[in-house]
Amino acid sequence: MYTTAFLDLPPLLSAGGTVRLPGSKSISNRVLLLAGLSEGTTVVHDLLASDDTRVMLESLRALGCDLDQDGDTVRITGLAGKLSVLQADLFLGNAGTAMRPLTAALALLSATQGGVFTLSGVPRMHERPIGDLVDALRPLGCHIECTGKEGYPPLRLSGGQLKLSAPIKVRGDVSSQFLTALLLALPLVSHDQALTIEVVGELISKPYIEITLNLLARFGIQVERQGWERFVIPQGSRYQSPGEIHVEADASSASYFIAAGAIAGRAMPVRIEGVGEASIQGDIRFIEAAQAMGAHVTSGPNWLEVRRGDWPLQAVDMDCNHIPDAAMTLAVMALYAQGTTRLRNIASWRVKETDRIAAMACELRKLGATVVEGQDFPDPRDHRGWPHRLRQGHAGQRPGHPPGLPVPGFRLALPGHRPVGHRARHQPGRRRRPGGPGTPAGLRHLPAF
Repeated sequence: MYTTAFLDLPPLLSAGGTVRLPGSKSISNRVLLLAGLSEGTTVVHDLLASDDTRVMLESLRALGCDLDQDGDTVRITGLAGKLSVLQADLFLGNAGTAMRPLTAALALLSATQGGVFTLSGVPRMHERPIGDLVDALRPLGCHIECTGKEGYPPLRLSGGQLKLSAPIKVRGDVSSQFLTALLLALPLVSHDQALTIEVVGELISKPYIEITLNLLARFGIQVERQGWERFVIPQGSRYQSPGEIHVEADASSASYFIAAGAIAGRAMPVRIEGVGEASIQGDIRFIEAAQAMGAHVTSGPNWLEVRRGDWPLQAVDMDCNHIPDAAMTLAVMALYAQGTTRLRNIASWRVKETDRIAAMACELRKLGATVVEGQDFPDPRDHRGWPHRLRQGHAGQRPGHPPGLPVPGFRLALPGHRPVGHRARHQPGRRRRPGGPGTPAGLRHLPAF
């Protein structure tokens, strides 16, 4: 929980120094589930500490996995695809990266091995659609009951009898997490035949599917991809622990510091360590968007350096379907751009932890921006720097980072909950500035207002 009701962000004249990022949430929870389903022991390094990973760890422990955690390293002895617990009530908070894949895995395991499992979360989770995944699993013979509103959690999974002869169809135009859930879970039931997933509609957020396929390969599952419409899981696929695996730093979080460098990296660059040009995360392409707005970016295999280039930044009209999380930072950068920035094809924002388009439009208006809000885009322009309030749900926290840069200071009101996305970690040996713990060395600001 936060220990203060608000955070005053003083104005900054420039930004520079080095920051090392925490692990990726998307990678962390995928790796945790794969380790939990594998035979043998997997040591996961650089695991993100967040609510999403906490509920995944608690769920794996409740399902019978042996866990030993020491800081950001966790040793997981997996289930080898066999249930050791036949009844569990799992509370998953607001973690879509836990709810969707656990639903698929437990529905299939319950149908083949028995057992009854309930999955629930916070009220907002019960407003987030899961019907497309349920609709993909029920025709396979999985018994799934939506105990509240049809198509939404909470869910009760209670056995069934699998029928796997036909291709498995799932919609891809609402959330890529439904396809990810099936890809992660279906190797559990591929003993006797290859399994084919067919995507209905245009698949969104394709880079997140690339993350899933990459990690499946690390755990011994070689999925055959036929375009973005068909995915084939080979017969006899079996999860094989890689022994040790390191979680790559979060590319979405890198976007905050890329923005800081683009806006205020004048005398020296902002250096970001833990993620670089070789990242498997789609949000690494945020650097292309930052460069289009005028930032100077250099990169290596595990680092980025960003300086201010064009000033003011240049407005862009951009399809952001490939960087749906990092696009939130672009909306803030647009406040420093000359002209009108339009971010398109991000309708998936509507069904996240909060309605991200409405939340972003609301918060940017508090900063003095003019925002035109469409079904799949926010259209921000102008900026005057006014007090800013955080929305409940971690999506609303993201716009809170860059506005403290070279503009009048403002107050950030904090909701009464623990951070969801990631927790700031100050790098040992680097000097803390008055901006607070975790502020990169070299940040300079005017006296607090």
